[in-house]
Amino acid sequence: QVQLVESGGGLVQAGGSLRLSCAASGSTFSDYAMGWFRQAPGKDREFVARVSWTGSSTYYSESVKGRCTISRDNATDTVYLQMNNLEPGDTAVYYCAADSHRLGTMFRSAGTYQYWGQGTQVTVSS
Repeated sequence: QVQLVESGGGLVQAGGSLRLSCAASGSTFSDYAMGWFRQAPGKDREFVARVSWTGSSTYYSESVKGRCTISRDNATDTVYLQMNNLEPGDTAVYYCAADSHRLGTMFRSAGTYQYWGQGTQVTVSS
């Protein structure tokens, strides 16, 4: 079992940047692919990005591709989401999640991930 704690959210103006972090503990971090999701009020949880066990492969939603970068540091058991050129539509609670399975066709689905953090709020003002 792995515990996940996100940090780095906050209030930022449109066009600004934020770097989210997710610290993992309780299990071997490199056994898990890691993902970021977000959920805006009244909306379903939405896939943002995923990084493979080694960090060599990354995947993004179309809505953030080119503006966000997911990365991981297996030495410190941390996964990051660098977000640039933020837009008001990026406002949401951002969650990190861990998946112990091999990459499958459902990797954009929240149900694929076994462990979740508590989330961190990102608010982008116009």
